[in-house]
Amino acid sequence: MARIPGIRTAVVAAAAALLARRALRRRVQASPLWPLPALDPPVSGRGRADTGARRLRVAERTEEAEGVVRLRLEGEDLPDWEPGAHLDLVLPSGAVRQYSLCGEPAEPGSYTIATRLIEDGRGGSREVHEHLHEGAVVEVRGPRNRFPLRDSPAYVFLAGGIGITPILPMVRQAERTGVPWRLVYAGRSRASMPFLAEVEKLAGAGADRVTVVAEDEDGRPDLAAVLAAAPPDAAVYCCGPEPLRDAVAALLPTVTGGLTLYTERFAPAAPAPAGGNAPFEVELRRTGRTVSVPADTSALRAIRAQALPDLPYSCERGFCGTCQQRVLAGEVDHRDDLLTDAERADSLLICVSRARGGNLVLDL
Repeated sequence: MARIPGIRTAVVAAAAALLARRALRRRVQASPLWPLPALDPPVSGRGRADTGARRLRVAERTEEAEGVVRLRLEGEDLPDWEPGAHLDLVLPSGAVRQYSLCGEPAEPGSYTIATRLIEDGRGGSREVHEHLHEGAVVEVRGPRNRFPLRDSPAYVFLAGGIGITPILPMVRQAERTGVPWRLVYAGRSRASMPFLAEVEKLAGAGADRVTVVAEDEDGRPDLAAVLAAAPPDAAVYCCGPEPLRDAVAALLPTVTGGLTLYTERFAPAAPAPAGGNAPFEVELRRTGRTVSVPADTSALRAIRAQALPDLPYSCERGFCGTCQQRVLAGEVDHRDDLLTDAERADSLLICVSRARGGNLVLDL
């Protein structure tokens, strides 16, 4: 009989909890936003194989070349990836940077990235070099792939410096599948070129498939000759500094053979001029708030300041895709360098794009 008071207390507590849950359910269902499941999932970061963040440990760190470190990140139940994919790395400061995966997709439990120290950059590479040592834990998001290796009868790969990182897994896959390929790898000097030994090893018996051009020894690569010698209908994959990408894009129309060019930026393009911007409003449909965007402020900054301070973003220059959001109503003035025409039909990058002649309604 001594246990009855305790039993009564437990019963009362359980009943109170049940009543509280029912009251909360009634309040939620009475909300003007109910039912939320009727809305599609948010589009932020669309294109990711997995949008969830996870914490990985730096299992190995090596100096891959002058100013370049390679990190092998270990974790459990990591999503699969394909050549061309990259990770969003959340640095100790909270900044987010993108790094191409350059290891083996078939290797379970780890991702490999490499980064070059940019002395006059925005500080992300310096954080990697100074803080991410063996044993450190870092948050990552992804992987995502906006630079996939598409089926082709032949490949020509053009890499400049750290631009070898997404190209290297592509070369390995082309070799495994038996598709003809050629790689031109250029850099300031051999000492500054990461993964050089592996690149030269990939040439195997067909040494003419790989051309290494160290500018301090050989000058610049003869891109016109490389493209002119490409097999008909080959896919040309180029990653590297902007002058390299621009030179290849300018030369391609002068070459016959039905070549198709695929490039990836690993630095943002120049920002769009701010002149002529007009203020506008953004309705956040899920949140139930309306945000005013001044002429001299991006929608991203206004939304973070007035409504959603934890909204993810990274480059703020229309390059990385982290801040991509679905547009429910309104016309968009697209100013990014990333989205396809199909993606622009129903989404925008709020770090650079604005309303065109009116207001916007976003799925936020």
